Amino acid sequence: MSDQPLGTACDVTVIGGGLAGKAASLHLARAGLKVICIEPDESHRQRVGESLDWSSPELLRELGFPMDEVVAAQIGTWKKHVILKMREGAPEDYVPVPWLGRAPFRIELRTLHVDRSRLDEELLKRVIESGVTIVRDKVLRIEREGDQISSVHTESGKQFSSPWYIDASGYAASLVGRAFKLPAVHNGPAKVAMWSYFPVSDPIEGTTLYMEPRPSEYLDWVWEIPINPGVVSVGYITTGAALKVKREKGISVSDIFRSQLQRFSRFEPLLKESATTAPNVTAFRCRVFRKVAGPNWLIAGEAASMVDPITANGVTAALRHASEASRLILRHFKRGRLPLLSRFSYSTRVRYVARFFNSGIENIVFQPPVRNRIGIRHSGTAYISPAWTMNLVYARIRPDGILSTLFLGSLLWMIRASEWALYRFCKLFSQPAEC
Repeated sequence: MSDQPLGTACDVTVIGGGLAGKAASLHLARAGLKVICIEPDESHRQRVGESLDWSSPELLRELGFPMDEVVAAQIGTWKKHVILKMREGAPEDYVPVPWLGRAPFRIELRTLHVDRSRLDEELLKRVIESGVTIVRDKVLRIEREGDQISSVHTESGKQFSSPWYIDASGYAASLVGRAFKLPAVHNGPAKVAMWSYFPVSDPIEGTTLYMEPRPSEYLDWVWEIPINPGVVSVGYITTGAALKVKREKGISVSDIFRSQLQRFSRFEPLLKESATTAPNVTAFRCRVFRKVAGPNWLIAGEAASMVDPITANGVTAALRHASEASRLILRHFKRGRLPLLSRFSYSTRVRYVARFFNSGIENIVFQPPVRNRIGIRHSGTAYISPAWTMNLVYARIRPDGILSTLFLGSLLWMIRASEWALYRFCKLFSQPAEC
């Protein structure tokens, strides 16, 4: 790592050193390009995205992290199912059906939970070893020439210029989106996540979701994710409006977090044995930009789309964007400009996938009508089944060109239309159901 003089040039400037930024930098550097990755001090980064969906392992393998090695190094643990628990009733297990693992599909039925601090640390080592220059600074301004980026300016007064740019600056920054005033599509209300870590002696090979759905209220939920054999990540997600009401009553964030965990017997011994410090807190709203590619720039990761955490698609999205954005730059590097069809295809895939996950979870699970009508367990099945199907299709066809992108988009549109029709039907003819 080294300081860079004013006017530093390279082949690709990557803004942001989170998961998407590091993955894109690694792909590009391994292909022989000179890459500069600009990222503020990582001590300030809040790492989220510990429960991975079934598409992430192949993307991690491409970066040099096969599942068996991740587990052996205790960077992660096996995630073989998702468990839904409520205060009353038997738990519900969601697992990929066995026939998906057999011919002709041969889908890997396992996935992972990961210790994001460890994973990010190991990925950073490989990024540096590949020759990427890491600059500890903060990009404040993007300089444009029409619809192209000409340079970026940092907090310390440095300027970086290159033929190509990837914005992986994260949800809160979304620098290119702001600079070009890109329109965005939002799903659901603003939300807040708070989480902490607890030592355990009996982690299970699955992500557990704890819920207590109320017929007239938007769903909040608690997660438990075993990130390594002796530690679980435990978090609570609620709407910003609900949190504001409690805060205005003088209730601290720590007390809110603790009271939510106390609703479920599983956390009683953890709370007694561990002194709960103030939880990590982050606010977000699910959204995706309608356009995430320009003549010499692409947006990746949460800077492009914020996917609801309950979908477990955030890490997949970051790695998928990084892989596809890097491939586009390598393909058109000598040309110096992305063709219109390539920009359209990349933007379409990012937008359609994000809207598929966000609108699906919003209509089928979070909002009351469907879960009141068919119950939260059946709502989970109604959401998870098409989500697994979509990931299967994406992994098999690996959409890249315009035809495969339009095929994927048509499939996602049909699923979303079906979910919307179910939502409207349940809203018109609502009646409570047993959970």
